[in-house]
Amino acid sequence: MRQYIELAEQSIHLTESEMIEAGRLMFDHETNQEDIQRFLLALKEKGETSDEISGLVMAVKEIAGSYETTAENIIDNCGTGGDGSQSFNISTCAAFVIAGAGIPVAKHGNRSISSKTGSADVLEHLGVRLDFNKEEAKELLEKYQITFLFAPHVHSGIKNVMKARKALGVPTIFNLIGPLTNPVNLSSQMIGIYRRDMIHTMALAMKKTGRKRGVVLNGAGHMDEASLAGTNYLALLEGDEINEFTLHPEELGLSVIPNEEIKGGDSKENAEILLSVLSGEDSVYRQTVVLNAGIALFASGKVKSIRDGITEAEKSIDSKSALDKLNKLIDFSKKKAVV
Repeated sequence: MRQYIELAEQSIHLTESEMIEAGRLMFDHETNQEDIQRFLLALKEKGETSDEISGLVMAVKEIAGSYETTAENIIDNCGTGGDGSQSFNISTCAAFVIAGAGIPVAKHGNRSISSKTGSADVLEHLGVRLDFNKEEAKELLEKYQITFLFAPHVHSGIKNVMKARKALGVPTIFNLIGPLTNPVNLSSQMIGIYRRDMIHTMALAMKKTGRKRGVVLNGAGHMDEASLAGTNYLALLEGDEINEFTLHPEELGLSVIPNEEIKGGDSKENAEILLSVLSGEDSVYRQTVVLNAGIALFASGKVKSIRDGITEAEKSIDSKSALDKLNKLIDFSKKKAVV
């Protein structure tokens, strides 16, 4: 471990293979906490690279193992969190809209970290189990085009690092890699990121981890979601190319709405917001969800433009297809709990 600490402290970037090995060492319970903390801080100080991000992702996925499925064109729309916006569970709600539009979603998520309520908190309140195993995740994706992968359950093998992260109390590379550690073989991905300066780097890491297509974005107000408050910054990965662009809600015929208008609350309040959107109620919450789901549908390649994606997202909600996906997930959780 010390050799990698020294490289990082000398501001020397690690190769992908070096980072894979460093990751393995961090996850080894014989590695002491002080070395892990020192390494993470050194990486943060020099600035993380796409090779370091993709290498660490590969090390994490080695432990989690892959989740096999015959479902095709699977997407995830998990964000990094960490934006401090206290918004409602936008990506969680959007996941059902995306699935309702016909794209299988392997939603990766966690409990609250920087907000009042995380994706796991709100889904648990609605009756969704957080401990789906590989076979159940496969069944859900193939039958209903939606599953939820609770990060601590999937990545239980990296607890050693979680102690070091908690002790440090500052954002590290682990605050960036979460979305990329999804154990399902995704075809595409939409990642909201709290750091605007890392958009291109994350798009490169997305490419290195096997995504054929995807979008990395940072919203107005530095949200890790697309925002109606103003200009959003995006990078589109398509094959070997990464193209960066900006997007303003008015370009899509959407109203400009301050981020303060989409703040959430506890799991009960956020569950009510999610249900109101999926039930077809018009609101600033719905407009925010259709924007994000529209971008994700564009990222998946299902539609040719974000505007078309928004149209499909609205159809998914208004047809109650999105709500049906949520109900299927809840019903599945109840039946398996009884068994």
